[in-house]
Amino acid sequence: MAKITALKFQKKNRDRVSVYLDGRFAFGLPAIVAARLKPGQALTDVDIAALREEGDAEGSYNRALNYLSYRPRSRAEIETYLRRRGVSEGHIAAITSRLERAGFVDDAAFARFWVENRERFRPKGPRALRYELRGKGLADEEIEAALIAVDAVESAYRAAAKKARQLSHRDEVTFQRKLVEYLARRGFDYEVARQVAARHWSELAGT
Repeated sequence: MAKITALKFQKKNRDRVSVYLDGRFAFGLPAIVAARLKPGQALTDVDIAALREEGDAEGSYNRALNYLSYRPRSRAEIETYLRRRGVSEGHIAAITSRLERAGFVDDAAFARFWVENRERFRPKGPRALRYELRGKGLADEEIEAALIAVDAVESAYRAAAKKARQLSHRDEVTFQRKLVEYLARRGFDYEVARQVAARHWSELAGT
């Protein structure tokens, strides 16, 4: 049995509290875990082990929140991130479930975000988007639901606009072949790419 003799916020991290037992520093805890402790409280070895375990889990949860602060993430991305940092599988499952309950992780919403972001800044074809989203660990039904709103022809048209201007000095056959190849590399189907290449040629030629 040990007695808590002091609880002090850490100078370098005000979100953590140093716990002193019997006059000596014993361990640190996230402030939210340490909030229910008080000087004079007696702790058994089992209590101490449980506090450390809870503190580790809370610290990992906070790291996951920080990881999410840069952009939305899929559940699989969060799991991979935590696994690389040595977090136990049990804690990973609890953390991702907690994030989902709080609305911070939602794979269906993530799929929509990813597709909308691509559409806005760097259009890609459905084939490429499927490949990217599968790489993020998303299920096929979530991917297909996010792709419903995509107009592949209009996305290809926007994706090819700059390249079409760069190829404008080429003859029609070369122009269309190179533009179709460019769009194919960006994940657009051949028929869509061919249609868009012809449209760009017609507009540049003024016909």
